[in-house]
Amino acid sequence: MNDLRFRLADDADLAAVVRLRDDAARWMLAQGVTGQWRPGELGEDHFRRIMENGEVWLAEAADRVVGAWELWWEDEDAWGPQPPTAGYVHRLMVDHDRVPPRTGRQLLRVAERRVAEVGRPLVRLDCLAGNARLNAYYLDAGYRVVGRKEGKPQPGGTPKSFTLLEKSLRDGGEEESPALVVVGRERQAALG
Repeated sequence: MNDLRFRLADDADLAAVVRLRDDAARWMLAQGVTGQWRPGELGEDHFRRIMENGEVWLAEAADRVVGAWELWWEDEDAWGPQPPTAGYVHRLMVDHDRVPPRTGRQLLRVAERRVAEVGRPLVRLDCLAGNARLNAYYLDAGYRVVGRKEGKPQPGGTPKSFTLLEKSLRDGGEEESPALVVVGRERQAALG
């Protein structure tokens, strides 16, 4: 499982991403994490919209999608208007039945590397304010709390409150990350 490959998702991957997201939601619920994700909450249309304005990245092992995340280049709903200095990670998820512990951290490092590759010095994300375990996860990954957003709109749900976190990639904040291995699809040419 150490041989993860990373690539941008395309329309052919939508069903796999929705399955992964629903499985991650079921895993959270089984862990007692309620109020964050629900199975069936986001469909293919959501991920297609993200691919039009941002990036949806996949992690594959043995030709199966075992992880994914969204990378946005702006996030006004959570952060308000901002200069183009950050990449925004959303919906970091792994297939807990198929990957070893710390795989999510590996995906996060690859996302950070992608942000650094486009020349942006910050990685930002938001985390459900009431999810202490997930907030601790990101703090342990080197992020720092920089604010709170009350009533952020949610796709498929009611607004929620979030902790705003960021990590500087300029002050040693970017950990050694695996090589960003990108396999061929048409959208790969769009990468800078």
